Amino acid sequence: MHILFIGYGKTSQRLAKQLFQQGHQITTISQSPKTDTFATHLIQDVHQLDLTQVPPVDWVYVLLSPSQASIEAYQQTYLDSVPPIVQALKSHPIKRVVIVSSTRVYGEQNAECVNDESLIQPHDAQGEILRQMEFAWLVAYPQQASIIRPSGIYGSSIARMCKLAQQTQTYPNIHYSNRIHIDDLARFLAFLTQLTQPAESYIVSNNQPIPLHEVIQWFQQQLGLPLLSLQSTTLSGRRIYAQRMLNSGFQLQHPDCFQDYAAQLQTASSNQST
Repeated sequence: MHILFIGYGKTSQRLAKQLFQQGHQITTISQSPKTDTFATHLIQDVHQLDLTQVPPVDWVYVLLSPSQASIEAYQQTYLDSVPPIVQALKSHPIKRVVIVSSTRVYGEQNAECVNDESLIQPHDAQGEILRQMEFAWLVAYPQQASIIRPSGIYGSSIARMCKLAQQTQTYPNIHYSNRIHIDDLARFLAFLTQLTQPAESYIVSNNQPIPLHEVIQWFQQQLGLPLLSLQSTTLSGRRIYAQRMLNSGFQLQHPDCFQDYAAQLQTASSNQST
């Protein structure tokens, strides 16, 4: 197949390499030069997308991310981009459009369990914009669109967690967090091409919700830092379970985030000693 990437960041690059190795033709759209030699790279603004000179596209991945977390940036990146992309794709024989969204569209905030059947009820403006984006894509491609909702993506760097470990002396409450390794996310996105009829939506998570203060404490233990103290047992966040992903036959290679964090710490330690 000829596969088009709209947005070409860390996840897209991992995914594109896998798909190229499987024999697919890869074209990417981004706003900066890319160096992967196995793909054709085009620099375009997605709001003025022109695909008239691109060979017929069979499959599309939309993986956009705003430059900042403001409402305006979310609106421009996620929602305002849909009409021009849809218009540009009209002349292509699209079999499937895979849109990467977020579990932010779920509004639960008191440690409730969330799965693929949970209602979409965003609790903030950014989540509402993501909900509207998903709806716009499903209207444009009611039979061909698949919405992917990853939980927190990890695996590229532990710098943020190390900084939290160093700076956090107290934590306000038990806040459940959820995560998916970036390589597992890329692998699942590639896995979709093997399914006869992918579902309309999938949560992608490792199905191990963990209170965030416990993750920070783990890093503090590994780094020999004082352990934070928990100020309240009040529950917040959400516990996310990707049942539809598991039912598809996909198998995680990174089910335990602590094994991955330990490996990254070991690599960082080895790099510092050489």
